[in-house]
Amino acid sequence: MKTYDSKEALKEEIKKTYAKYIAEFDNISEDMKDLHAEDADRTPAENLAYQVGWTTLVLKWEQDEKNGLEVKTPSDQFKWNQLGALYQWFTDTYAGLSLHELRVRLDANIQGIYEMIDSMSDEELFVPHKRKWADDATKSAVWEVYKFIHINTVAPFGTFRTKIRKWKKLMLY
Repeated sequence: MKTYDSKEALKEEIKKTYAKYIAEFDNISEDMKDLHAEDADRTPAENLAYQVGWTTLVLKWEQDEKNGLEVKTPSDQFKWNQLGALYQWFTDTYAGLSLHELRVRLDANIQGIYEMIDSMSDEELFVPHKRKWADDATKSAVWEVYKFIHINTVAPFGTFRTKIRKWKKLMLY
């Protein structure tokens, strides 16, 4: 997994990968958002719903801990061995929105993640055991908060950009 030497480096990588990812939706019309393509595992709406879902959870984990609440990862309703059901919940909850609405929500979440990063000290972000939610999210691995941010922004923006490009190739070209 990629490491970062500063908050700015992490934010810059999110900005770079997010810009490339979100631009893939520029030429997809609303009437195509729910179309399935053979050999593409998600529709454009499902693709964005997944990103909205995970970024919403990251922000919720941090806010709940700040509010003194017990944080249940990945969510209050799902355990780590129920990720398929969680992904379906993301689809059911968000994929019915327009592409525009999904993009607005995802953009707001990314802005929220930038604010989250800025609000944390370098120690809170890059040193293990600084957030209970991060410690409780893994059984044996020790993960710093930045790793959770990376795997829910930078990493899927690259992977899911490839998936939406495949969908576009099958459907638009």
